[in-house]
Amino acid sequence: MTTTLNPRFTFDTFVVGAANRLAVTAGRTVAENPGSAYNPLFIYSGSGLGKTHVLMAIGHAAKTLAPQLNIEYLTLDEYVEAFHAAIAAGQGDAFRRRFQNVGVLLVDDVQFLTNRKEMQTELLRLTEALQQSGHQIVLASDRPPAEIADLDERLISRFSGGLVVDMGIPDYETRVAILRRKAEERGSSFQPGVLETVAKVEFPNVRELMGALNRIVAFQAVNDTPINAEAVRKVLGVRTGESPPAAGSPAAASPGASPDEFSQFLTDVSFTVGKAVEAWRARVTEAVLRWEGEGYRTGRLEKLLDQERPSAVDGEIAAYVLDVERLKALEAEVATLDPQASGDKVFHDPGRMAEAEAAAARVREGAAPPPAPSAAFPLDAYMAGSSNDVALNAARDVISKPGKKYNPLVIVGRSGLGKTHLLNAIGLELAKKRGAVVACLSTQGFVDELIAAIDGNRVDWWRARYRRCTALLLDDIHLLAGKERTQEELFNLFNQFLDTERQLVFTAPAHPNTLEGLEERIMSRLEGGLVAEVGEPDKELRRGALERLLKQQHIRADAALLDYFADRPVDSVRSLTGLVQRVVEAATSQEVPVTAGLAREVLEGVPPRPPPGARRTAGARTSGLVVSSAGGVRSREKMVWDWPAASDRVIEEVR
Repeated sequence: MTTTLNPRFTFDTFVVGAANRLAVTAGRTVAENPGSAYNPLFIYSGSGLGKTHVLMAIGHAAKTLAPQLNIEYLTLDEYVEAFHAAIAAGQGDAFRRRFQNVGVLLVDDVQFLTNRKEMQTELLRLTEALQQSGHQIVLASDRPPAEIADLDERLISRFSGGLVVDMGIPDYETRVAILRRKAEERGSSFQPGVLETVAKVEFPNVRELMGALNRIVAFQAVNDTPINAEAVRKVLGVRTGESPPAAGSPAAASPGASPDEFSQFLTDVSFTVGKAVEAWRARVTEAVLRWEGEGYRTGRLEKLLDQERPSAVDGEIAAYVLDVERLKALEAEVATLDPQASGDKVFHDPGRMAEAEAAAARVREGAAPPPAPSAAFPLDAYMAGSSNDVALNAARDVISKPGKKYNPLVIVGRSGLGKTHLLNAIGLELAKKRGAVVACLSTQGFVDELIAAIDGNRVDWWRARYRRCTALLLDDIHLLAGKERTQEELFNLFNQFLDTERQLVFTAPAHPNTLEGLEERIMSRLEGGLVAEVGEPDKELRRGALERLLKQQHIRADAALLDYFADRPVDSVRSLTGLVQRVVEAATSQEVPVTAGLAREVLEGVPPRPPPGARRTAGARTSGLVVSSAGGVRSREKMVWDWPAASDRVIEEVR
């Protein structure tokens, strides 16, 4: 399988600076003269510095200059996955021939060759074959070849035999240029000095620089006045000069031939055969050659040639073509659900249509949709206030333009502040769009699903299940800590979703760069979107949440009751809900209405004030004198030392 080149990743959209100029120059040279300049070209840099952008830009430039050139881009994991699928289907040699005939092969994330001896051997063989045939290979990694652990010395030598070039952290001037271009692309304008202030912060990569831009865009969107340089420093939480807080292309019709060349070949064959035999035999022979070239069984067509003069030849050919198109559709559908099943030969034999339909149905039945957002958390039930206005505004932008503005969106805040509610609310709104497949679940559920898939040897099916989604929303992303395999799978999904502008949303208890156990490549991508914080609810938000909660329980909310609860020191709406529930349960057990007095008694241990004029009941009467254990005499007539209500707290001096 291969990944389509992202149309946004071209040389025209890449900002060139001192730190990346050599890599871009080499990339342009390779695109203009594939196979003859630097072969292989090996580009390395830290995460988020643009190596994938340059890799795809090479592909776009080469394709523009030579449209007939066969260009393929894929990550190392995709290459490994495709190789294993081909071996399992008995198509290993065909797989090798396919990639050896690629004009420009772009391979990303080569660092994952570590501990994969078999794939190192395959890549070495492929690199040698491409070089010998004059075809170009370009590789990208987060480290130079010599620093990739356990890498075959022959591969290191082969990679180093071309050109190895690094991309560094952009300097101040480049950062300003990047910010200006991205702000212009988004239609955002800022006061003079704002972008320059952001650029002075020494972010470790461009992805986090974009995250900072997202934050100031979001901040300005929810405030009446434009953001200024001082506000930028507060939003980013740093002082000037400081660093941020720590932390598929289709196969060619025949080997070596472009689609245009193959079409010309068919035309020539048709012309030659047509002169020697009857016209109908020429048409059948042409169809046989065409569909055999695309890998389909042609027994049905060949039987026509055994007849003297079959009737309705054109109708037979048309029916065969319709069956082939149906097989292509079935295979494409199965490929999204279970890539291994898509290699079944039944999908290339029009004579076995019934079997193909049955095979697709079996895969379809096993492809349960991913967990959907909970209907219990609609967007109109989410309480808005000053503590969550940035997050809520960003959520609305994500809903209106999924995958385009804030991707990913990371909602952070302590437990009980409504992160899960907002996550599901976003998912519910995105699911309303035509053709949407929204996955929304806890990170622990995501991990458990992968474990079950590994245990049942259905990892490919599990991957396909999420790759077909239009949006992926994970709650409590910090639970990925220490789970290396799940982080690797999420990393691959992350890249695919970003490349195809599909929305990603996550929640976390704190800013991603403070979460322990997350790999740098995951953390970097989380920070590359917008990190929006949800704070403790203010008084107005608490009051609004209380009104809604009491209304749901059919309880009359008088002003005194609302004021009492709104003034209570609570750190989350969840805590407030717990307090209300305690009072409601007490009212139910005592068969009395819910009032501010009852709430005070339940939550503070203060009994309600007796009605005016009511006599207090007393126990056994005494002389009124009590001998204190500490010495001296206390008089009940001179001291009230056990009071029923706050207004009775009167203490007189002992005489």
